[in-house]
Amino acid sequence: MQAIILAAGMGRRLGEHTRDNTKCMVPVNGVRLIDRLLTQLARLDLRRVVIVLGYKGDNLRQYLGDNYHGKLPIEYVENPIYDRTNNIYSLSLAKHKLQEDDTLLVESDLIFDDTFFPRIVACTHRNVALVAKYEPWMDGTMVRIDADDNIVSFVPRKAFDYAEVDNYYKTVNIYKFSRDFLHDVYVPFLDAYSQVMGNNDYYEQVLRVITSLDRVEMKALTVGDARWYEIDDAQDLDIASTIFADEHERLPMYTRRYGGYWRFPKLLDFCYLVNPFFPPQRLRDEIRANFDNLLTQYPSGMWVNSLLAGKYFGINQHFVVVGNGAAELIKSLMTCNAGRVGVVFPTFEEYPNRLDPDRIERFVPQDPDLRYTADELMAHFDGCDIQCLLLINPDNPSGNFIPLADVLRLEAWCAERDIRLVVDESFVDFTDDWATNSLLHDALLTAHPMMVVVKSISKSYGVPGLRLGIMASADTDFIDWMKHDVAIWNINSMAEFYLQIFNKYASVYQEACAKFVAERRRFANRLAEVGWLRVIPSQANYFLCEVMGGITSTQLTELLLTRHNILIKDCNTKNALQHRNMVRIAIRGISNNDRLVEALKTLEP
Repeated sequence: MQAIILAAGMGRRLGEHTRDNTKCMVPVNGVRLIDRLLTQLARLDLRRVVIVLGYKGDNLRQYLGDNYHGKLPIEYVENPIYDRTNNIYSLSLAKHKLQEDDTLLVESDLIFDDTFFPRIVACTHRNVALVAKYEPWMDGTMVRIDADDNIVSFVPRKAFDYAEVDNYYKTVNIYKFSRDFLHDVYVPFLDAYSQVMGNNDYYEQVLRVITSLDRVEMKALTVGDARWYEIDDAQDLDIASTIFADEHERLPMYTRRYGGYWRFPKLLDFCYLVNPFFPPQRLRDEIRANFDNLLTQYPSGMWVNSLLAGKYFGINQHFVVVGNGAAELIKSLMTCNAGRVGVVFPTFEEYPNRLDPDRIERFVPQDPDLRYTADELMAHFDGCDIQCLLLINPDNPSGNFIPLADVLRLEAWCAERDIRLVVDESFVDFTDDWATNSLLHDALLTAHPMMVVVKSISKSYGVPGLRLGIMASADTDFIDWMKHDVAIWNINSMAEFYLQIFNKYASVYQEACAKFVAERRRFANRLAEVGWLRVIPSQANYFLCEVMGGITSTQLTELLLTRHNILIKDCNTKNALQHRNMVRIAIRGISNNDRLVEALKTLEP
């Protein structure tokens, strides 16, 4: 058996990474793609490797030589017109070598798990393509397969239909072909196709023609959940570097992204906090049905969106300002408060990160479960020189909750001292008595005009991709200042449309909140089955847990990621939780929650 590697392309989309070298010379986590590929091939019993060169081919030839580490003979074929042709021409230049042996055909811009080559070589079928179930990041040639893993059709880009993606598999661009197939079928068709269609096409087009004629049985071998990526541009390189990072480097490479995990469809995210039971499918379908209009139309300005937010929460539009996520409003809020701020630590650090450290008056609960009350806050901050007191309720990450009556007592105490109380109630709809715990009522806001209420719609309502949050207060001068501080078009049309249609689904949301409370109770019992995890009671959509039994919080987070592709929050990075060996675990749907518990059980210290 031999291997043929296609490496003639220019890799223009990689920009500076391929200015001086061909694409396969680009390093991923310090290892060049070609080195990784040839190291994997060297483990096989191959007669030779044939590399088709083109752009910067002399560099590659000089770097590799004629024998890779004394284990793998290398021969070269050169495509002199690589800038005017595509890979069908590169492969045709190697057609004589292609017919001399059973062949592994590989494209050089791939990075993949070490199991791929042994699996395809061991496969009993003679003509096989490695394929992966379609995922949103994939581009290029797709195939359809039948129940017996026969490739029944190749789907070119122009024929791609998003309504059919559940039936598509992406070719990984690793093939095994028998010598007979190459000699008797593929190469003759390659010659005929090139003569008619020219040299600026892809070699899979020949396979598409052959498959359509039902001449040869071509099998698909699915890669399952094994890692692989095709690197065409700088973002692909970044994603591939994250997926294939070493065990201790992978976690920081994920966490520095602050989201965007839809690019990693197999990752199960227990780090970011959203409602697992909302929005319903019908609401999603309504947004989808209006997508074309929303995409091509400007959103409304702040006046209309404040009106929509007022309708959404049943409060006066003049009391509310809408943000591109609560984070946008938090930034403005912290800017306009010039004095010192009382902050309970640990906390959601978007607030203190917007402040100079010398402006922060700290309170750290001494209770082992990080419980605290309104009375404790009043006792601690009494006599402190603060102009603002921040209360996240329920708290993040502890899940501590102060009842509504006690929050109003705290607000009255603050008002007597001319202290503005900021209550972030982003998680209040997850509390046991969620229906009566919110401060977003005109009567309450009017009775307590110095109080400011912040709410992230992303978290409670399960729509973080829309980036929505609100801030409310009866201090209309303050709200007007906030409205002028943010951009007039600070939310997009889809977010605006969601605000407009939500009330039709309000009863469904109430059902989702009740369903969530029940799942939190069930999930707490399941987590209690993990004997080395101390689960702290919570009124939010997450649990703060102490890791015991000789394993650190960082080790646990790394092991879940590398062994099970599950991401949780290591709280060792949080202010006031360093060295306390704690993690935060979001609450998701039933099946995902159970999957996490079973994964935790495999890591028994």
